[in-house]
Order: sequence, then C-alpha cells, then structure tokens
Amino acid sequence: MKLSFAGVKKVAICVAASLSLFLVSCATTEKKGTENKADLPEKINMSAWLYNEADGVYYQLGIAYGAKIVDAKYETLGIFVPAAYYNAKANGDGTYTLSVNASGKVGEFTAKNAPFVMPIQTPGYAALEAPTAYESRVKEYTDNGFIFIYAGARGRDHGAPTGVVDFKAAIRYVRYNKNVLAGDTARVFTYGMSGGGAQSAILGATGDAAEYDVYLKEIGAVMSESDAIMGSMDWCPITNLDVADAAYEWELGVARVGLDAETKRISDALAVSFAEHINALGLKDENGNVLTLEQSEDGLYHAGSYYEYLKRVIEKSLNDFLADTTFPYNVDAQKAALGTNMLLPSDWKPRGPQGMGGAQGNAPAIEELDGVKRAAEPTGAIKPCGTYDTVEDYIAALNANESWVSYDSATNTATITSVEAFMRNVKQLQKSVAAFDDLNGTQGENTLFGIGDGKSGHFDAELAKILSGTEKGEEYAASIAQKDSVGVDVATRVNMYNPMYYLSPAYAGYKKSTPAKYWRVHAGIFQGDTAISTELDYYLALLQYGDGVKSAEFADVWGLYHTEAERQGTSTENLIAWIKDCLKSE
Repeated sequence: MKLSFAGVKKVAICVAASLSLFLVSCATTEKKGTENKADLPEKINMSAWLYNEADGVYYQLGIAYGAKIVDAKYETLGIFVPAAYYNAKANGDGTYTLSVNASGKVGEFTAKNAPFVMPIQTPGYAALEAPTAYESRVKEYTDNGFIFIYAGARGRDHGAPTGVVDFKAAIRYVRYNKNVLAGDTARVFTYGMSGGGAQSAILGATGDAAEYDVYLKEIGAVMSESDAIMGSMDWCPITNLDVADAAYEWELGVARVGLDAETKRISDALAVSFAEHINALGLKDENGNVLTLEQSEDGLYHAGSYYEYLKRVIEKSLNDFLADTTFPYNVDAQKAALGTNMLLPSDWKPRGPQGMGGAQGNAPAIEELDGVKRAAEPTGAIKPCGTYDTVEDYIAALNANESWVSYDSATNTATITSVEAFMRNVKQLQKSVAAFDDLNGTQGENTLFGIGDGKSGHFDAELAKILSGTEKGEEYAASIAQKDSVGVDVATRVNMYNPMYYLSPAYAGYKKSTPAKYWRVHAGIFQGDTAISTELDYYLALLQYGDGVKSAEFADVWGLYHTEAERQGTSTENLIAWIKDCLKSE
C-alpha cells in the first residue's frame, strides 16, 4: 500500500513554511550547550583525505565521533564525498588537503546543499563495523551528488540503546564539522532494513530526545549539536517492541495449531492486549476516522474499523501486485528484477492439513539468521516460485487450502474474505508465542534488552502481567526491574527504542523530540518476521502528528518477504529518487 500526504498548503502558508524551514534548519545544525574542549572529539583533519580516482571520491576512514568511545572497531566513521565539491592539494604522501569548492556541482546538488545519506545496516540489531577501506557501494550515491556517511555502531550485545546512541553521535560529529565539510548537514537521511530499518525509524523519531543525553555524554559525543535527521527510509522494521509480541499473536495466532492449554492462553491474552493497546492509541486513517478493534466471535477482537483498515491494506497490496504484473508471471524473474536481498523459500507447495506442528505452532526445525529465530522452512501456505500463466492460475494457487480470494477479471482486482484467511494462507508464521521476548530468552531482542553484557533479558511488561503468578512471571519481573550501567531501567530503554513513544499522544514522550520531516516505510507483506501492524501503526501516527512531519509514504509489497521491499525498481534507485523528491519541496 502506498499512501502519501502533503504538509504544505498554498501561498500564505508557503511564506510561513519558508520561515519555519529556516528555523528548523538552524535547530538541526546547532543545539544549545557548551563543552570543555578536552571533552570533545578531534575535528576532521582536512589534510588527511584519500582519493579514489576511478570513482572521483575523496574519503577518510577511522574518524572517532566521540571523545570517550568504547571500541574503535565500531565507534568510528568514514566519509565519502564527490570530488567536485572540493579543491584539492596533493601532500606528496598519497593524501590530500581539501577546501570546499563553492562552485562544485554534481547533478542536482552543489557543494553547499548536497545531502548526507547514512546506512543503518544492523540486521537483528547487530553491531556494525566501521569501514577500514574504500567502499565501492558509495559510487551510486556520490554519482548522484550525495555525501555518504558510513558510521560503525555497537550492537545488541552492548544492550540498547547503544546502537542508536552511536549513530546519533556520528550525526552530531558531522555537524560539528559543518564549517569545513561540503554539503548541508541539516539534510541527513538514514536508511536500513529489519533491525536496521528499526534503528533508522528510531533515529527518525527521537531527534534530540533527552533520554539519550546520558549515553551520549558517556562516549563524549558533541552535545552542542543536534542529532535530528531530515528523512528516514525503513524497510521491514522490527520495532514497536513494547507490543510486538501482542501484535504478532493478534495477527498470526490464528495460524497456530497444536498449542498446549497454557501456551494457547498466553497467545490469546496477548491478542486481547493488542486490541486494548490499539483502542488506547486513537489512531486515525487518512480521512480522519478513528481506528479501533471490537470483540469478535472468537473473542480475539478480529473486528472493528482498525481490522477493516488492515484488510484494505492487504487487498491494496494484492491489487497493486496485479496492476504491476504482466502474466505469465515468473517469481524468480521478479526477484532478479528487484535486485533485493530476499529471504525466500526454495519451493512452493500448500501447507499440509496438519498445519505446522510443534508445541508452539512452529515448523519442527528452527534456524537462526542475524540473531532471529525463524522456521527453517517458512510455514505459510503459499510459497511461490516458478511461473503462472494467467492471473486466474495465481489466484487459484492462493486459494489452494481454502477459498478466500475473489477475482474480477473485468477490473483486474481482487478482494479477500478476512485478515485471518490471509494470515493462515500467506503470511509466514515463523516465531513461537512470545515472538520477540522469547519465553526462554533466546531471541536477538532478548539480548538487546539485557544489561549490555551479551546476556539475555526480558522486556515485555504486558507479557510479564500475563505470566504473573507463575515461575516465568517472576523471571520476567526480575529481569525487567534491572538497570543498566548508567542506572536506566528496562522500561525506559524499551521506550527509547519505540518510535511510537515519540510519535503517538498515547505515550509520555509525544512531541518531546524533533522527528524527521520525511518518511518512507516499506515491507514485504508475506514476511513472518513481524506483524503488519508494526510498520502500519507508526505510519498512521505520522499521518496525524502535524507540524514537524511533512510527508510519509507507506507500502506493504505483495509477494515479498523480509527484504528491501519495492514494487518496482531496485531499493537503491528508489531511495535516491525519494530523497531527491523530498529535497525538491525544501
């Protein structure tokens, strides 16, 4: 589903918007505060640049972005700049001394207004090593006039929020050097997928949030600069972790079979708690209609305006696919054309009548990828590969287990009977009950909310309530009560890693940060790594945020799994085009 909205109106508002944009730009590049020079990192050495002649890029590596960094393997950055933006003088030792070339231009951008782009490549919230050599991937960005910031960051073994803290420190450091760097340091865009998409979203939602200050000071970050970004591109984000377990059960619990009585109780209780959460959020659709859930015959609140909205999201995803696709349709050709890193099953066959098996409704074999447990053989009913000669063939395949998709050939559109049918037949059930805060503490997110020693911790407060009175309940409560090395409790750290905490009026952090103005949120709708509501809910919150958020685009892409999901073209091409479109309205 691709939806967008504009936050700029006609003439009178344009004048006000221009003033507002000027003030925002100032706020994004300077933050009140003074620091002792000894507590600041060294500024960029403008006489230490290297040059990649083939790509026409000047670059530096190993730049510490904090005065008290913990690990240079992670907490340094590389900067890659189009050569046209600088005047260069060779130093005779392979390095160059640079000064900004005011007339330098690459494509649509100049040395004065070029944007910065930062990858957040942290699947499963893993650590990201800083670059130690030239990165050929930057060429596609620098050829389009972008300045590429490649920052390393600590990961889940260090505990939340260290990953986001490090990226924030890197952004502040770049702005700390704005007087000598080419480009406009107010124009910073981040992008990532999975745990990286989540941290990109968190960076977008938490600009200058006070909760991060104690951590930033701990590594000697530049406190006088802002860490707010201009835009956030998030593919398949694994976030909203305070309710991720509940959302997963509300959506995918209907596909579980063979649960014992206690596990079924937990699954159902989580599903009901998600409905309570949605009804407290006050989310609205694009027309201002409040979205809520109502009790259904199964008792699990599969009814109401939020439910109907999600059903429309699924139908639109399917109809976008039908509009985009020429039959005969070959799944493998689609994969190759998109050029994305998909996690796809190797065959396609309907799930057997006995379902997934296993005490928790999962496939018997479990494998781990990027610290996230997944079914070794994804368990959705539809596992597309090969070629479909006609639309009707494809629809028949979707209906292999039950009739839930209707197709109108006159309009080339489809409708579905229910969200539950989609979950049973297509969405891949890949995780156990307590999908993120695993009962045995074995998920990557359990490590993320440990206390930074690489050991696991529990963090889902609602699940702790559901388990109250049991031995597991005591384990959860004790774990959640822990504090990290700077005395911050788990509940606060969960809030810091939840975009909704800063974007929704239902949370205490609402409007206490500077959010990104531009957002692009995409996911593969077939993935079983998280619920659809994960990306959908913070998109909806962005729609009604008001001043501070200018536009948001959302798409759940049919046929794709946990990947950099795009309807057409490659993820990199579309990211670059989106950033350019955003900047045209500045």
